[in-house]
Amino acid sequence: MNGDQGRTRVVIVDDDALVRAGLRMILGGAPDLEVVAEAGDGIDGERVVDEHRPDVVLMDIRMPRRDGLETTRSLLSEAARAVRAARGDDLKVIVLTTFDADDMVVQALRAGAHGFLLKDTEPRRLVEAVQLVAAGEPILSPSVTATLIAHVATGGVAVDAGDHRRTGAETLLATLTDREREVALAIGRGLSNADISRELYLSVPTVKAHVSRVLDKLGADNRVQIAIVVHDAALA
Repeated sequence: MNGDQGRTRVVIVDDDALVRAGLRMILGGAPDLEVVAEAGDGIDGERVVDEHRPDVVLMDIRMPRRDGLETTRSLLSEAARAVRAARGDDLKVIVLTTFDADDMVVQALRAGAHGFLLKDTEPRRLVEAVQLVAAGEPILSPSVTATLIAHVATGGVAVDAGDHRRTGAETLLATLTDREREVALAIGRGLSNADISRELYLSVPTVKAHVSRVLDKLGADNRVQIAIVVHDAALA
């Protein structure tokens, strides 16, 4: 974390000034969070992220000039991550939406976003979500994960494209060991590391090690992307 006294630095990107003000007020009340900048669209958002080097960005999906999807892709591109890694930064993006099955949200998750929040999320849960993401945990509950992944499958994808995606997912999962595959399937069901630990009779550190290897082998940036691969292979 780059903030004073270990506080998580947050940037808010939303074209609605009232939404930005509300989020700033909510997050500003948490002693371990610090809103360091705001922006009204993706172009300004990318600029302030580069300038202020936050830990977490709250990114609205639908904005003028440049939307949150394109901005998320740019911020989480391999080149951008390499630049931040060289200077010791680690950026995480939470997308904001009004609907829990927005196709742009699904695309943002595929692009590497670490989860999403509905704009009417109650203040306490919003603060907790930012804290969790800053700590490296996804913020999608099992029910939300299922909703989003189902949306991927029913969002108007052509049959041949779906078949191609399934073949690709099966190929990726074939690179896993039996235990890694069990962990991947559990993630596909929305289980936390603690849940997986209890279900598979493994220690939490062992589960974390398996998750890291699964992420690496699947070329995934977060657990949501693992869950999508599992679903694409028709295993969830």
